[in-house]
Amino acid sequence: MPKTDTILSTKSLHYFLQLIDTMNYTQAAQILGITQPALTQQIKKIEHAIGTPLFGQMGKKLYLTEAGKQLQTGAIKLLGTINSVVSDIQEFTQADKGNIAIGVLESVNSDLLRKFLVEFNKNYPNITISVSYFNRKDLWYNLDNNLVDLAMLYLPETTKKSQTNLQNQYELMKVTQDKLTILTHDRSVEAGKSYPVSKFLGKKWVLYPDSFYLTQILKGKLGSKVNARNGLNVPLTFTSTKEMVETAQDTGYDTIVSDSYYRLNQSEINLVPVFLKGIKKFTISLIYRKGKKEVPRIQNFLKEFKKFLED
Repeated sequence: MPKTDTILSTKSLHYFLQLIDTMNYTQAAQILGITQPALTQQIKKIEHAIGTPLFGQMGKKLYLTEAGKQLQTGAIKLLGTINSVVSDIQEFTQADKGNIAIGVLESVNSDLLRKFLVEFNKNYPNITISVSYFNRKDLWYNLDNNLVDLAMLYLPETTKKSQTNLQNQYELMKVTQDKLTILTHDRSVEAGKSYPVSKFLGKKWVLYPDSFYLTQILKGKLGSKVNARNGLNVPLTFTSTKEMVETAQDTGYDTIVSDSYYRLNQSEINLVPVFLKGIKKFTISLIYRKGKKEVPRIQNFLKEFKKFLED
């Protein structure tokens, strides 16, 4: 049997986790920049080394075996530890080198961040920055396990655990304010105006999944006004804002986006943007562990980002 220390390298574990993310060998190989046979061979080597299958197959769909789930947990912790050690080594010696990993909540409009990263890269070309998008649960998991250095998400958070984490373990930088915008087919309303909840009862919706912040805001407002048993009528859900809006336009369904997303893409949207009365603005913030800003490259990043926002 092959030695596990030579098979279970950080590279092979990264391949393993990428396959879990897609559950598709072709897609995972494309993301990793390798061939599908090379990825398949790497997974088989890991399975041979530990002596049990990591993936099963039902029809054309892959699923994780119990052994695969255990290795997934261990791999995430191990890679998080390695990233932490590398970061510790670099933090007081390299202000203009190293990597910064940023996690972004899927429904957050990150165009402002993207524009800043272009400018930051010009000043710090030797700092590599990786940006990944997560649902809220996975974003907090990655932040808690030091798999990302910074996280961009909506505040206030809606869970007690997240609120406790913010108070005890994290610091934040406010980026911008935003607001829930309803995109409707109803031509009797005036764009940019606010309307009561009653105006939107009985409608069909295309929404983000329930775990998404904007969906929770909408359901928090409309939920008490609709049948508690049936809830909102949501025939279709998407994690992609673009696909959600396009589907709403192709059907008679209404949808929701952030106000900033609408403003950036209004030329491509033919639905009417309106607001719910009583909806407060929320803040998009950058969250990071206490002590992270003592790392020179992250300190530079935060300083430059703050200056960018002020300008």
